[in-house]
Amino acid sequence: MTTRHTISVLVNDQPGVLQRVSGLFGRRGFNIESITVGQSEEQGLSRMIIVTLGDDNTLEQIEKQLYKLIDVIKVVNLSSKPMVARELALIKVNAGASERPEIMGVVETFRASVVDIGSNSLMVQVIGDTEKIDAMIELMKPYGIRELSRTGATAMIRG
Repeated sequence: MTTRHTISVLVNDQPGVLQRVSGLFGRRGFNIESITVGQSEEQGLSRMIIVTLGDDNTLEQIEKQLYKLIDVIKVVNLSSKPMVARELALIKVNAGASERPEIMGVVETFRASVVDIGSNSLMVQVIGDTEKIDAMIELMKPYGIRELSRTGATAMIRG
């Protein structure tokens, strides 16, 4: 059964590590749905959060292959445990004077925020799980999305 897996990969903060990790996925025919990379709690190490689709055998193969890369320190399947995952999206929508109150109602309902106001547009920031971001984008479509920028997921195990 194909499911979504969120994997945390602790790596040495070195040039080319991201390319080697993403290349491994490509060579093995695994698709990366999203990938985020940033500093970790330890100096000199970065944490990659990779979301991919596949069955349990696929995930096991991914983990084994990742450990073969010299700069990989630790691999954890976050989706096998209770976790918190978040994304961020910036959505620029058409917003004339008549549409603004309606858009603001949606923004408030989603606990999102307006981060920029143009003469004919609003830029909305929304933070949440994948489903929340997807829902917000769907509700903004009727107004006309001018531009959309979305991060990949970042996640941690609870507790």
